[in-house]
Amino acid sequence: MTPVTRTQLGVFFILLCPVNIIGLWWVMGSPLVMDPNSICRKTKRLAVKQAELCQRQPEIINEVIKGTKLGLRECKHQFRFRRWNCTSHSKYFGKVLQQDIRETAFVYAITAAGVTHAVTQACSMGDLLQCGCEITRSWAPPRPAASTDASAGTEPVKWEWGGCGDDVEFGYEKSKQFMDGKQKRGKSDIRTLMDLHNNEAGRLAVKNYMRAECKCHGLSGSCTLRTCWRKMPHFREVGNRLLERFNGAFKVMGGNDGKTLIPVGRNIKPPDKQDLIYSAESPDFCLPNRKTGSVGTRGRVCNSTALDMSGCDLLCCDRGYRDQTVVYEENCLCRFHWCCVVQCKKCSVRKELSLCL
Repeated sequence: MTPVTRTQLGVFFILLCPVNIIGLWWVMGSPLVMDPNSICRKTKRLAVKQAELCQRQPEIINEVIKGTKLGLRECKHQFRFRRWNCTSHSKYFGKVLQQDIRETAFVYAITAAGVTHAVTQACSMGDLLQCGCEITRSWAPPRPAASTDASAGTEPVKWEWGGCGDDVEFGYEKSKQFMDGKQKRGKSDIRTLMDLHNNEAGRLAVKNYMRAECKCHGLSGSCTLRTCWRKMPHFREVGNRLLERFNGAFKVMGGNDGKTLIPVGRNIKPPDKQDLIYSAESPDFCLPNRKTGSVGTRGRVCNSTALDMSGCDLLCCDRGYRDQTVVYEENCLCRFHWCCVVQCKKCSVRKELSLCL
């Protein structure tokens, strides 16, 4: 993989697609610098589809940024107990993204999902003029809309699609337009094929799991009619689902034609569109290593009684741990005084922590 410049590294953090435009955010030390004008000012360096969004629909770039932040916050949550915890340290994060490992696959997927979610949410909230509520279609009845109380001999509850459903198709297309914009389909490059695949897996983790929400209508609290609409899954649910895909990610290699990816190993089924894929094994992330993007696990809080990834044996890489007592103050015994002040006392709290050596 070719060396990545400081400017390019910043773009990884902002958009998580390898475009050579001005890099801000973590590189500049402040997320407040990350704004649409900074991204769109260098339109000549953007891909055609990305430049079109900047020129014709700049307000969508706002949602792209929100979606990227949403994805990275979820990445930190999902990996909070792992050796690699989705660190935002600029000297290390970019090194991880240069590798074709499963952690990179997750980052691409969760940010593509975040952009899909953020743009779709903005449509439903009326924040974008280009979109709104989902167009009602003749879908099958939502469950359990047509349930019947046979013992009471009642008729099935009538229902209709209505309300303001989330227009996930719009969010999906805009995420695809921007996140895939710089990648060239059909290019004989295994990294390009993997990035496109993982981006799509992230978007599908939102699009394929829409749920129905319904509201009852009728006199005296009866439910003679149900109005139903489709809503996106909560983003925590999206993150949980993608973490499952991360745990079961497929290792692949490029096919002879240069345009396909095939799983490594015998009798392994090809990954489907929702699977995450990678081509290189991850480092163990036990010790600091700028080359691999590892910050190490020294000083990390671990659980001395857990047997999972948060346990001290695994998280500390068998180096051992030390117990430490932390004392801090927090608000307590809060009382509301009319009108309108809340007064609290300060209480000392002692907490026992286990820290990796």
